[in-house]
Amino acid sequence: MTTFPRLAAFGLLAGLLVACTPGGDGDYVAAGQKQEQLPALTVEQLADKVGCAPRIQVDASDIRTGYCKTDDGEFFVSTFATEDGKDAWMDQAPEYKPHLVGPRWTVLADLEVLEALQIPLDGDLHLSDHRVSQSPAPGDDAGTGY
Repeated sequence: MTTFPRLAAFGLLAGLLVACTPGGDGDYVAAGQKQEQLPALTVEQLADKVGCAPRIQVDASDIRTGYCKTDDGEFFVSTFATEDGKDAWMDQAPEYKPHLVGPRWTVLADLEVLEALQIPLDGDLHLSDHRVSQSPAPGDDAGTGY
């Protein structure tokens, strides 16, 4: 009677082995390996999404900033080499100014401009604390009446 439990355990082990073997169609990452990240958007790519040709103000290895002016208003787009670099920069950014934030990028402008840019840029609106998004969830009325 011990044969059936051993076969069941062997079958379970074989199934787990097949499921964890690389080369399948899944998007799984083995433990301890970093998942490949998509390249971050550039100042030009972000500006192009809202119909602007940016005037580059800062062009350094860790940060790039461009100035844009569209029908929606004026704003600054900054991209960063790392998320930590973005966080460090935003720690020094004026807290009274809202930001639109995405992966390794920020947009600084007046609230009305950021609200117009939020959907095309797919960013999170941060009204004061840049580490916490204040963007309302779809269907959430909290956040209306600024």
